[in-house]
Amino acid sequence: MWICVLLSAALMSLPWLVPHCGFLALIGLVPLLCADHIASINEIRRFRIWHYSFFVLWNAVTTWWVGNATVGGAIFAILANALQMSLVFGLFRLSKRRLQGVLPYIFLAVAWIAWERWYLQSAQISWPWLVLGNAFAQSTRSIQWYEFTGSLGGSAWVWACNITVFMLLKAFLEGDWAHWNAKGRIAATVWLVGVFAFPYAASAHIFHHYQEASEGSVPVIIGQPNFDPYEKFTSKTQAEQTAELLDLYSKAIPEGGWNGLLLAPETFTGDIFLDRIPDSRTFRTFQDFLAKHPGTNLLFGASTYKVYSTHKAPSILARKYGDGWVENHNSAIMTDPSGRAEVFHKSKLVVGTEFTPYPKVFVPIDDKLGGVMGRCIPQKEIGVLHYNDIPLGCAVCYESVYGEYCTGYVRKGAQFLTVITNDAWWGDTPGYKQHFSYSCLRAIETRRDIARCGNTGISAIIDQRGEVLSHTLWWQPAVLAGAVNLNSEQSFFVRHGDIVGRICSFMFLLLVLALLVRLVIRR
Repeated sequence: MWICVLLSAALMSLPWLVPHCGFLALIGLVPLLCADHIASINEIRRFRIWHYSFFVLWNAVTTWWVGNATVGGAIFAILANALQMSLVFGLFRLSKRRLQGVLPYIFLAVAWIAWERWYLQSAQISWPWLVLGNAFAQSTRSIQWYEFTGSLGGSAWVWACNITVFMLLKAFLEGDWAHWNAKGRIAATVWLVGVFAFPYAASAHIFHHYQEASEGSVPVIIGQPNFDPYEKFTSKTQAEQTAELLDLYSKAIPEGGWNGLLLAPETFTGDIFLDRIPDSRTFRTFQDFLAKHPGTNLLFGASTYKVYSTHKAPSILARKYGDGWVENHNSAIMTDPSGRAEVFHKSKLVVGTEFTPYPKVFVPIDDKLGGVMGRCIPQKEIGVLHYNDIPLGCAVCYESVYGEYCTGYVRKGAQFLTVITNDAWWGDTPGYKQHFSYSCLRAIETRRDIARCGNTGISAIIDQRGEVLSHTLWWQPAVLAGAVNLNSEQSFFVRHGDIVGRICSFMFLLLVLALLVRLVIRR
């Protein structure tokens, strides 16, 4: 039993840790299913100890690096995420008491994907890092069909392959295979080959035949200043940091002039008050620089604030500020030499450090603890920014993990995407590499070029097939120059959304209903 648990944990962790190992997820859950079967036929009680141990190991091995930023947050994320996975698996074990044959395994697959969809769509405490479809984020040539299904299509593929292998292995070891006729064996073999090979073949065909759309292009210069986030507010002043960033740009801008988009990372500055943006010293310095380069736009991240001179709090997430209140945001700001300031507030916020979930419950508790949790105000509706007259989407850090959310930029007209982030909180760990790889998934799903700017590793330019055209190195000040192509066509996934997730959620509800009916009839 423990060998099965450890083997599954190893197989499922490697796709997140080692490039091009996504295929291991296609068989990684087979040992766990075998352990479950062993427990069932031998009437071993408390199997939840084994499957919860597997989920804890898988979460810990792949996301331990969160502890570099917050030890308590890492422990909570690992144990709580594993608990939810374990509850889904527990429902599957319950369904085996009333559903027969392959039905419980179909129940497991659709319940899991329904839970992943809930994580991606509705949950306020959301940690979708280990969505099964993300296993192929570093194996993008094998999942070009994500432009139709999104990452939950990958989750469905993972379950289809694992369940197929398990069922055939079970039939072979228990002697059922010997009793099948020739047609049955041929059908099973064809299905096994097809469920593994067809997605790879389809992806290879799409990859080699996809033509990069180009309705023009936008030159970009990405500045990676490489500031230690733990010393950002103590080792250097904001003015010094701004000067270093502009020096990077100056070295990259060709002599004789340049028109294009400059990118700076998430939360580059913290001196922006939304009702008086031009008063910001950083903003004025940017304006002086842009005045020397007419036609150039600058997109940068900022911690922004809005002050209210009222006795009553404007929202439950507002904090006291003098005689009034202040609301804060994690924002992306687009500006140009004219002084224009177009603002987008991050919507998908990191629980705890940026956002207090279920605020009516947790804000009073947080107040008693001294206000240790973040209280950024998310933007209610997704929006686009504009480079001149060209709309673009700007995913701020964690937002790039949410596939269907990012399609909202494209539905609003974005012709290319940007990602601004600060991944240095985690140190030189798998965390920043995993986060970077998810941007490649978003490029495939939306068929948009992506310019990604990190405070440090990895800044990059990614094409519409998810291929990395150029990138920077970890923990080095760098500047990256290139161009992104424009595309106004919408992929199937953008137009229709997460069909796989919706179908699986519907099937899950039907199977739950069937399970309840059987329980009632038996009583």
